[in-house]
Amino acid sequence: MAITVTAAAARHIKGQLSQRGRGLGIRLGVRTSGCSGMAYVLEFVDVVDESDQVFEDHGVSVFVDPRSLVYLDGTELDFVREGLNEGFKFNNPNVASECGCGESFNVDTDRAAS
Repeated sequence: MAITVTAAAARHIKGQLSQRGRGLGIRLGVRTSGCSGMAYVLEFVDVVDESDQVFEDHGVSVFVDPRSLVYLDGTELDFVREGLNEGFKFNNPNVASECGCGESFNVDTDRAAS
């Protein structure tokens, strides 16, 4: 199981952590939400939960809880700029479909279970 971070995402995360003045990395997770069922959750990590799995990439630590890891395995976290918009992009091979607004996603349960 693995989570990766692009160089662009790592630069953005490092900048945010520096601006914030503290933090060990970011937590990537999922929650039930939206019309397709799941949404990504990103938050700063100040305290490590002992059940977290930690992935290091480009000098950034990404913390994932075991429940979310099933749905996130193989995900690449990127940071993109498109015109005036910028934000994180989740390249998740487990996604079977996304809602029209991009708020939520559904996973291929056969792939996530294997």
